[in-house]
Amino acid sequence: MAMDFTLPYSSRGTSSKWKRRPTLHRTPIIVAFFIIIALFISSKALISPSILPISRDSRPLLSQQCPSTVGGPGEKFLWYAPHSGFSNQLSEFKNAILMAAILNRTLIVPPILDHHAVALGSCPKFRVLDPNELRFKVWNHSIELLRDRRYISMADIIDFSSLVPDVRFIDFRVFVSMWCGVNLNLGCGMDSSMNSSLLEKLKRCGSLLSGYDGNVDSCLFASQEDCRKTVWTYQSDDDGILDSFQADDELKKKRKISFLRRRKDVYKALGPGSAPGAATVLALGSLFTSSYKGSESHIDIHKAPRDQRIQLLIQKIEFLPFVAEILSAGKKFALERIKAPFLCAQLRLLDGQFKNHWKGTFLGLKQKLDLLKQNGSLPIHVFVMTDLPQLNWTGNFLGDLAKDFDAFKLFVLREEDELVAQTTTELLNARNSMKHESVSSNFAGRDQQCDVLSLPDILLYVEETICSCATLGFVGTPGSTIAESIELMRKNSICSK
Repeated sequence: MAMDFTLPYSSRGTSSKWKRRPTLHRTPIIVAFFIIIALFISSKALISPSILPISRDSRPLLSQQCPSTVGGPGEKFLWYAPHSGFSNQLSEFKNAILMAAILNRTLIVPPILDHHAVALGSCPKFRVLDPNELRFKVWNHSIELLRDRRYISMADIIDFSSLVPDVRFIDFRVFVSMWCGVNLNLGCGMDSSMNSSLLEKLKRCGSLLSGYDGNVDSCLFASQEDCRKTVWTYQSDDDGILDSFQADDELKKKRKISFLRRRKDVYKALGPGSAPGAATVLALGSLFTSSYKGSESHIDIHKAPRDQRIQLLIQKIEFLPFVAEILSAGKKFALERIKAPFLCAQLRLLDGQFKNHWKGTFLGLKQKLDLLKQNGSLPIHVFVMTDLPQLNWTGNFLGDLAKDFDAFKLFVLREEDELVAQTTTELLNARNSMKHESVSSNFAGRDQQCDVLSLPDILLYVEETICSCATLGFVGTPGSTIAESIELMRKNSICSK
């Protein structure tokens, strides 16, 4: 259900003129009116807070004051707006780690957002959400996850313990409790969710943190830089120059674009001595980047020639593994279910651009299988990782493979599989998200997290781990970030560790 973060507009006067009536006739009407109002107020009190709407798009008309203290003395934070699918969110998280380390800030670890609950737009087409709007959408969805008790932190899925204490981290929920001055445990009861006053307070501090009220003294700096105007660099000696990729004349005319993309050193622009550097909280927008026409779309930091600490960090964050519970489940499936050398086929067929390229996707798999048939024994064991439901395999290449029992033995993992449910329970009990806190140990906010009401979807992460164990090779969908993630896992030999 969408959640409405707008405050009610004030009632407007009416131009209708009422004819003067005798007091005797007007009194029952007035009494009835007040009775109806009383009944309405009473009914609102009985409405379950869990159904109070919160909009992902609209913002409140009012805001709160910036908190006087957030964290310990001198502690500074970095918040950003992740978006799109999990692979993109993980890529942004790595960039956020890098930015936080360069700027010496504590990184606010976000939740894992629902797949494409928040979309950025297109950097190459210079059509992306304004940073304020993007941040507020992310804030609203994060609060929605908290309200519905579906919240899973990035730290619950990704193991970045190797980065501590070189980089400081704080869970989003702990930060929210400080920033908004709230006790999130108020929404943990089984018979209720967040009450309306708590949601009201959260929407106000979300509006402020998103930058709708501008920068607030030394408390908050909400950056307005995005991939249309800025490519972030570090120690590359090109601060201030124009980037090689600019909007062409046709696009400038069509989109009415007047700005230029410049390369900016992140430390000089946002670090000590700058206005952003003085703020307790630095709020960035999207940190997603990708190569396009010889240029990075937003962040071009691949080395730090004069900063050995950051250079080592760049190498460390290239690959961040899943937590132990997920890795163990993937290895277990490979050893106990497949029980033989196998090939992994990652086939993305239904999402976005991939739904129009079935022929090319299947061609790569067919070529690999033909080679294995010539050089190996039969049947060939194949783990299939696909978004195409098994009921829809009939009439395509997957259906043909499934029927060829002599040559192939196919394996799939489903969300309802006992292994997945068991692993999810282990994951929730582990509470990995609170193991990397950098706030003072006496801060009560670290305990402000509710038990989830519905199990998170961890199928993707276990499937990726299984594919990393495929000893006969891997065939991935060209252009898929999931395929890139699996290739990285295989490169780091995660299955043999």
